[in-house]
Amino acid sequence: MDTAFTVEQDEIRRTLRELMAKRCGPDDVKSAVRTATGYDVDLWRQLAEQIGLPGLALPAAYGGVGCGTVELALACEETGRALLPSPLFATAALAAPLIAALGTEAQRAALLPPVADGTLTATLAVPGGSLSAALGLTADNAGGEWAGGGRSGGVQARRTAAADGRGGTWTLYGEAPQVLDGHSAGLLLVAAHTGGFARSRTLLFLVRADAPGLVRVRQTALDETRPQARIQLRDTEGELLGADDAADVPGALAEAGRTAAVVLAAEAVGAASQALERTVDHVRTREQFGRAIGSFQAVKHRLADLYVQVQAARSAAYYAAWDPATGGLALAQAVEALRTTAGEAVQLHGGIGFTWEHDAHLYFKRAASDELLFGPAHRLRERAARVAGLFGGTETGVEAMGVAERGVTA
Repeated sequence: MDTAFTVEQDEIRRTLRELMAKRCGPDDVKSAVRTATGYDVDLWRQLAEQIGLPGLALPAAYGGVGCGTVELALACEETGRALLPSPLFATAALAAPLIAALGTEAQRAALLPPVADGTLTATLAVPGGSLSAALGLTADNAGGEWAGGGRSGGVQARRTAAADGRGGTWTLYGEAPQVLDGHSAGLLLVAAHTGGFARSRTLLFLVRADAPGLVRVRQTALDETRPQARIQLRDTEGELLGADDAADVPGALAEAGRTAAVVLAAEAVGAASQALERTVDHVRTREQFGRAIGSFQAVKHRLADLYVQVQAARSAAYYAAWDPATGGLALAQAVEALRTTAGEAVQLHGGIGFTWEHDAHLYFKRAASDELLFGPAHRLRERAARVAGLFGGTETGVEAMGVAERGVTA
């Protein structure tokens, strides 16, 4: 097996790094997140037109570039370095794979080309605020508990028969409290209960941003580069994703979750790498007692430990890009590396690192936000161990592993 990157893959990385250096510095990030959309619309258009970033992993038949998970991961490593605020993750890693997997041919033909060219952004709206559980990253999603339950939990979908007794339309009622890019996405994939209380099951519905009865309120988020919104549906019309209600939604979500984990791991590795580089540059110039603080043995040891941790996380992320089944483990290692590196960056920057205005806190907030949204790391590993059947596949063994791990990493 040849694990070396191709010329085309290296070109994707180089082009994005150069563009990010010109258009996505810390000041650009802070300005973009405070706009109505939460990202630089002109930069997003440039990324779509020049690089085909939103459609990088989509088939050429639907207007995509025709690459795969490896190329998308390499691209997201570079966007993660710059903490690029954009709808890339929600659109390319969550919504697009679900449309491709579950949608009818007509739905794919209508939706994927505008997604690929960047004119349509999309996201996944999950009731209950447990996106990681819905994607099968921290829990088994087959039971549907992540989507709420009972007669009033989550989002409810009801089918209204047409006048001729055939077909009809679906209407949705309920809310999703934490939807990534929910305030700006042009298309929402909403997970909703159907079939009444006794035979309830969860399906996905397409809801346009201009649908009557849809209310979207942007929320205050810890990490402004990952904006979130509260979505309320008040008898809002939706279109069933797929030809009928026999779709394997949990399976499709779990498959999308593996790709999402790879993308998130690559983003976290890029962010950790950049935070480490900035810290190294700082300790080389910051002097104390007449010498650079980077020359002190204790500081060297801390930086060396960080370097090893970031490189190990990068190796795990690259392997997961080749084998997405290991995405959960790679994500656990990457978010730990980012959390540790961001925390050390704040410490080693001294007093300025503790001010919210300093750039180090952009990475610190991203680390905290990623663990809250998609982790924590011990839950990601616990789920991976359960899927792999380690420790005899018993709940007791898996829980013991989680407790031991928490003790080691605390």
